[in-house]
Amino acid sequence: MHGLLDEYLEWIGAQNYTPATISTFRFSIEAFLEWCGERSIESPQEITRPVLERYQRWVYHYRKKNGQPLTFRSQTTRLRPLRGWFRWMARQNRILHNPASELLLPRLENRLPKHVLNVEEVETVLSGADVGDARGLRDRSLLELLYATGMRRMELAALKLYDVDQERGTVMVRQGKGRKDRHVPAGERALAWLRKYVADARPELVGGADDGTVFLNNLGAPFELWQVTQLVARYVRKAELGKTGSCHLFRHTVATLMLENGADVRVIQELLGHASLDTTQLYTRVSINLLKQVHAATHPGVSLSLRATPASRDRAAESELIIALEAEACDDADM
Repeated sequence: MHGLLDEYLEWIGAQNYTPATISTFRFSIEAFLEWCGERSIESPQEITRPVLERYQRWVYHYRKKNGQPLTFRSQTTRLRPLRGWFRWMARQNRILHNPASELLLPRLENRLPKHVLNVEEVETVLSGADVGDARGLRDRSLLELLYATGMRRMELAALKLYDVDQERGTVMVRQGKGRKDRHVPAGERALAWLRKYVADARPELVGGADDGTVFLNNLGAPFELWQVTQLVARYVRKAELGKTGSCHLFRHTVATLMLENGADVRVIQELLGHASLDTTQLYTRVSINLLKQVHAATHPGVSLSLRATPASRDRAAESELIIALEAEACDDADM
């Protein structure tokens, strides 16, 4: 089965799947093959739907080193590649039928982002970078561009000098998620910080051959994705806002703040590079400020001062009369 896995991964590579996707598929399917090996299942012909359902239950009960179960999204990541692999084997006549054709994946939660920053909190995070040295100037430039564009960390790490168009005020995102190119506006402020970084700090950071990558780590090489995550998370922690997150925290923040300031959801979809509008519409539920404004303007029972309708005035007068009569009754009793 390992040989069939190698053939399958070669095939999806020829279909222009990204290296990250291929790596995820390999990890997920190899975990299944290890599970099969422990149960002496050695050929794909031995795998039936009940076998796959047993594996799905095993994934559900699996516990990580910290004792926590896999999230349903992680479980889906483990199971979905199996459906593609068995479908490919059936089409290649390596097996007579596809045992994974009716394998049901877990229903995913539709959760809101855990944290979103407001404008003041963003400024606190940005001001945490010490722009007095090259590294601090690089960090401030990176954070400013992340805030201005809402780019993914992979897009930010892969950005080249020739992708930045200072005249038009845009940044070219090449081969983003789904291998899609897009232009995004960067804004005057972020571009000003970027110019200063490229002119004053980047030459000091370059080490060895220069391939034109905009943001370089402390060794003068392009950032690894985990390094971008650590850098942004460090400044969020430094701001002591009581909130956690990294690059996606800024993505959530950009979308939410723009929506609250009147941006159309389709414009935000184009900015963030979402393939589906459903993904972007998540932020219409995050934008609680807009909901609060409409709620306060239209709900009759939210204000401390009741609206003076004829019915409410009559009820108020009736209540005052009852209180007055009760007070007179108490005075008579005392006498």
